[in-house]
Amino acid sequence: MFALLAQAADQQQSPFGAFGLLVPAALFFVIFYFIVMRPQARQQNVHKTFLEKLGKGDEVITSGGVVGRVDRVAGDLVFVEVANNVKLRVLKAQIQGPYKTVEESKPAEEPAKK
Repeated sequence: MFALLAQAADQQQSPFGAFGLLVPAALFFVIFYFIVMRPQARQQNVHKTFLEKLGKGDEVITSGGVVGRVDRVAGDLVFVEVANNVKLRVLKAQIQGPYKTVEESKPAEEPAKK
C-alpha cells in the first residue's frame, strides 16, 4: 500500500504541462537549423552562382572526376576540353566545381646560419 502512495506522489504534473516537451524540441530544431540546414543552403547558393557564371576557359571538375577546361556553354550542356582536340559534352548539373590545383608547398626558409 505504501508503494502505491509513493508512486502516486511521484506523478505530479509539470507546471508547464505539455509545453514542457515543446521547449527541448524547439531548441533541437534551432540547433539543427544552424548546424546543418543553413550551411548547406549557403553552399548550394555558392554552387548555383558558380554554374551561372561558368564561362570559356574555366577549369572544372565533374562529379565523375574528369578535369578539364570549359570550351563553351550551351544551355544545360557544357563542352569540356580534357586534352588537345578532345571535348566532352557534360551536363551543367554534373559540374562539381572549379578545379583547384594543389600548389606545391614551398619549403620553409631556413634562417641564415652565422
